[in-house]
Amino acid sequence: MNADDQRLGELFRLLRHQSELTQEALATATSIPVRDIHRLETGRAGELVLARITRLFAELDARARVAVWWHGAAADRLLDERHASIVERGARLFAQRAWETAIEITFSEYGERGSIDIFAQRRDLGAVAVCEVKGSFGSLEELNRTLDVKVRLAPKICRDRFGWSPTHVGRLLILPDVTTMRRVVAQHRQTMDAIYPARSREVRAWVRQPNRALSGIWFLSNPRTARSVASCAG
Repeated sequence: MNADDQRLGELFRLLRHQSELTQEALATATSIPVRDIHRLETGRAGELVLARITRLFAELDARARVAVWWHGAAADRLLDERHASIVERGARLFAQRAWETAIEITFSEYGERGSIDIFAQRRDLGAVAVCEVKGSFGSLEELNRTLDVKVRLAPKICRDRFGWSPTHVGRLLILPDVTTMRRVVAQHRQTMDAIYPARSREVRAWVRQPNRALSGIWFLSNPRTARSVASCAG
């Protein structure tokens, strides 16, 4: 038993009491045995599979996340570095195809706030691309909702910031081309295909000639990773 597991158990028990649920009621609602709920509350979360912990917290309208520390610092910075490298690569590919790009465009419209990772524009062709870059997946529902807001606001952002109105708006989810990301997309194929029907080849063709609205997923390799693999192979 460690301090982190004890704190997690104490917090879970407080949330359960706030929700006025017994362990038995929670077990019935989640189809998780009472013994596992007891283990969680008594600081033995390490004996449970992660999926059960997240489901139990979700039943209490809470979200459980795993925090990883590495060499004394939050390992999230590794994900941040990957995110930054994919943003850089995406912006460079747009620039090579005569797009103007702006990074981290912030907005606050009608009470909706956020930022766009890459906002690319081809004024001569009347097209803009709203790009969301993800180095890892969190909540797909939240991702799709927020990107929908950004795409909806894109024409106004373009008018206000750059002084012209686009005819075509592209919605692009840019992901690192790694097995884990492809696996998540495949696991949620029905949802992802409905929202982002285009894939990398079609997206690349659209970037060359953006003559319509498009929504798709663009898998980009990390050039640093590619060089490392090549070095190892050599």
